[in-house]
Amino acid sequence: MKFGLLYEMQRPFDGNEVDWNALYRETLDQCELADQVGFDNLWFVEHHFLMGFSGSPCPEVMFGALSQRTKNIRIGFGVSILPNHHPIRVAERVAMVDQLTNGRVEVGTGRSNAYEQTGQGIDPRETRERWDEALSMLPQIWQSDKFSWDGKFWNVPERQVLPKPFQKPHPRMYLACTQTESFRLAAQKGIGVLSSASYAVDILKEHVKVYRDAIKDADPVGAEINEFWGNNVHSFCGKDDQAAKELCADSMKTFFGPDKPYIQGRINAYEELLESWGGVPDNLKADFGRWLRQSDDDHKAQAEEAGISLDSGPGAARAAVAELDANVLADRGVIIAGNPESCIKTIQTYEDIGVDQVMLIMQTETIPHEKVMESIELFGKEVIPAFSGVKV
Repeated sequence: MKFGLLYEMQRPFDGNEVDWNALYRETLDQCELADQVGFDNLWFVEHHFLMGFSGSPCPEVMFGALSQRTKNIRIGFGVSILPNHHPIRVAERVAMVDQLTNGRVEVGTGRSNAYEQTGQGIDPRETRERWDEALSMLPQIWQSDKFSWDGKFWNVPERQVLPKPFQKPHPRMYLACTQTESFRLAAQKGIGVLSSASYAVDILKEHVKVYRDAIKDADPVGAEINEFWGNNVHSFCGKDDQAAKELCADSMKTFFGPDKPYIQGRINAYEELLESWGGVPDNLKADFGRWLRQSDDDHKAQAEEAGISLDSGPGAARAAVAELDANVLADRGVIIAGNPESCIKTIQTYEDIGVDQVMLIMQTETIPHEKVMESIELFGKEVIPAFSGVKV
């Protein structure tokens, strides 16, 4: 098993004011510590216009700093939003960072969402085709002495695109995936998976199987097939087992709050989330039936007293998600949290279903920097060594 940290780049904040300087300094300190204690990868998202949720519009800028502050840890675009950029510029950025890091770069790709796309003048209806064309161009740019292209969205007269990557023939490529269709698409292209949805392990194993079966018939877009599966998961390791689980569960529920980009505007978001987390646990089934009768004003009032709003989206599923116990989430592998022994036990279930790397989300708007540093250090001292003899 490999270990990564995934960064949306968040920190606790009040109102509409984020201390950006502190966020970036803290992130660099966390990444430097992760390198020192044995983490394998750092992954940074690309997001735009998401106040408080993500401070990472230009991850390659962080990579420049990290190339000089880290020595061994690999650095990943997690992901580069290909429809937003000219493929020449993406290829150049990747190659420069790969040279600066002596070949430590990974290249995740994706399409993002309509809110971010329209803010940059991009038609959301075109993003699948734009992504596909850009993905096809990248490995050719990296491997060609002189490159030219005549496509639907981009036309490039013959040019020498420099520098070339340090890694030969080129860095590994991935696709951000959230559902069966995208897992199959990654397999078809012969690229790795960065699973960016949140799943219980028993649900996730079916998606891993779909990908492993489909990649046998890959038509690789790059020079080589990359069948590496990285999986996003919220995580926190602490000495107090229950406190660590509670902290992580609260962090994840805030991450998937009704005002957050992965939820906002999606009518069935909480039904989908509840299903991906393994469904309604037995201890909530009676309440779930009551929440379904949300048209009753008395039930709405009771829910509001409990801090649960039934007015935004289908209320029963949202209420059930809010009430899911931290121990249930940990037992199902939806979070990797608790003391080192609990984290090791959960990570083993990921390894058993064929996941190659857990991409841990520790830095969030509810977990302060000091706590993140403690968790990273504890992972390095007690969790990662438990898997050091296992080859991926």
